[in-house]
Amino acid sequence: MKLFLGVDGGQSSTTALIGDETGRVLGRGQGGPCNHVGAAEGRKKFTGAIEGCVSAACEQAGLDPRQLHFESACLGFSGGPADKEPILREILSTSSLTVTTDALIALVGATGGQPGVITISGTGSISFGRGRSGKTARAGGWGYIFGDEGGGFDLTRQALRSALRFEEGWGPPTSLHGALLAATRAEDANDLLHRFYTTDYPRPVIAGFSKLVDEAACSGDQVAREILMSAAQQLASITAAVRGQLFQPGEAARVAYIGGVFKSRMLLERFRSLVELEDGNLFGPPEYGPAAGALIEAYRTACLEVVLSNLPDREK
Repeated sequence: MKLFLGVDGGQSSTTALIGDETGRVLGRGQGGPCNHVGAAEGRKKFTGAIEGCVSAACEQAGLDPRQLHFESACLGFSGGPADKEPILREILSTSSLTVTTDALIALVGATGGQPGVITISGTGSISFGRGRSGKTARAGGWGYIFGDEGGGFDLTRQALRSALRFEEGWGPPTSLHGALLAATRAEDANDLLHRFYTTDYPRPVIAGFSKLVDEAACSGDQVAREILMSAAQQLASITAAVRGQLFQPGEAARVAYIGGVFKSRMLLERFRSLVELEDGNLFGPPEYGPAAGALIEAYRTACLEVVLSNLPDREK
């Protein structure tokens, strides 16, 4: 029996899926975070996370990890692939190894392996796509200082800027001012600004306050609504930029989305309407998760076209 491995390595956890040559998923395992390997301690955590999740998947599949060989393996990471490949070649026995980014495996999972574009908006934002020729393209994802428009951090930044302008008397009234102060127990917007500059508020925590923008917009706050509409426009713009690099006008292309920002129905609906303005876009939620995307890519690298089966619900 030929075995295939797909791994989604993230900042909070690592997930492995093992499948056979028919596309049937045999086992799933989870391990710790594995996005940094620079220091010796980071390398140890990385190795432990990979070995841990693969061993857990083997246990569920009834396989002996000590005698395990994969026909093909694909692993995607949020921290970039370059420094991880040499380590993976030491700890995995595989005939073919693909080490790539989390954007690619998210795309492959979202489109079920078909050509298309995925736009990711969590703490930050990025759009990534792959055309029928295999060519890839990206737009956005340049970090919280120079980019990440439409991401959670950016939404909170825009909300705080609006609160500051209102507090200083040169911006329109907005309930975001009171909502931010109540959520953080800050004395005023200026106090909150200085708190956000400290290590007590890392970027993911700041991004989490973006839900206040959605709540305010749904309650009729015009400033919050404009922030959401602007974010949807920016996300649609990077989606269109990627599509334009990979697909001809009117050519069919899957367009999917993923990330916590899209939990805002108002933003998602505006994003959908903008994406569907372009002929050929087939818009919808992701078909599978990133770990399944990594497994599909492992099959693709081995020139196998399969339909996944026995996939755990949490990976759909």
